[in-house]
Amino acid sequence: MRGAEIPLALSIGDPSGIGPEIAIAAWQARDAFAIPPFYLLADPQLVAARADHVGASVEIAETTPAQASRTFSRALPVVPLSARFVDSPGRPDPANAAGTVEAIDRAVADCLAGRAAAVVTCPIAKKPLYDAGFRFPGHTEYLAHLASLHTGTEVMPVMMLTGPDLSTVPVTIHIPLAKVPTALTTELIVATARITASDLASRFGISKPRLAIAGLNPHAGEGGAMGDEDERIIRPAIAILREEGINAFGPLPADTMFHARARAGYDAAICMYHDQALIPAKALAFDEAVNVTLGLPFIRTSPDHGTAFDIAGKGIARADSLIAALKLARRLADTGTKAAAA
Repeated sequence: MRGAEIPLALSIGDPSGIGPEIAIAAWQARDAFAIPPFYLLADPQLVAARADHVGASVEIAETTPAQASRTFSRALPVVPLSARFVDSPGRPDPANAAGTVEAIDRAVADCLAGRAAAVVTCPIAKKPLYDAGFRFPGHTEYLAHLASLHTGTEVMPVMMLTGPDLSTVPVTIHIPLAKVPTALTTELIVATARITASDLASRFGISKPRLAIAGLNPHAGEGGAMGDEDERIIRPAIAILREEGINAFGPLPADTMFHARARAGYDAAICMYHDQALIPAKALAFDEAVNVTLGLPFIRTSPDHGTAFDIAGKGIARADSLIAALKLARRLADTGTKAAAA
């Protein structure tokens, strides 16, 4: 298959959440929003049952990745899994863990084998996976594990939230706020920024990415008056990056770096902790922001929201973020293909 004909692989996520519904809704919107062909890795019976449950008119076709693009215009292509699911919208069940993980495994394997152009993932919930013995902190860490397993090379995954007006990268992610100052190191900031700059260039087509580096403390520490981490940890990282030719600058006070005029001066904001990055990204584009994992040997995007068990099965879940994730995955795949051919 030529590059543009290779479909995207969409994993079902936790089937008790809104993953099946937003996948169906995205396929239904394929013409209105010019959504690129994708196939859903799922239990076809569950997808059909969920469509009936929410009153969605959709034809489902069991298929293979090779046939998915040709099927996409007339039916939602579903590549069946070995595992079967418990159909319990809004009620997470550890019995679904095997299928949830299998969908991720298959999506990554398809992408690395050239059967899929990119991996797009519907949201998972950690507790049902943990209850079933899953030993990884989350989606991103598991994807990094799979990448290392397939390639034999350790990778460092970097999380980026990107929307129409802002891209943010948290250096530390799912740890308590009290642990951030001790987890933050010059080396970690440098490694995160290097990967960000590299992927912005190779996959987003930004030849010389501009990275705004946020401070940790109020007023970026105000010369040490409000904490020494900004001068002791962050500023040396910026100096190293600049010596390497990366256009990084800061540390900047986080309270003044996300307004429109400030955002025009950089391509991505490197933030020191989870909420410092995710609050502005979601405030500006809650329904359009996309979670992109940088640093992997394949493209991975995801909606920026969770499983939404509270509304699962009610037919009211919005597919906006998944649609944005699908379209961005296609754009990144096409940019990468063009760059490789140049």
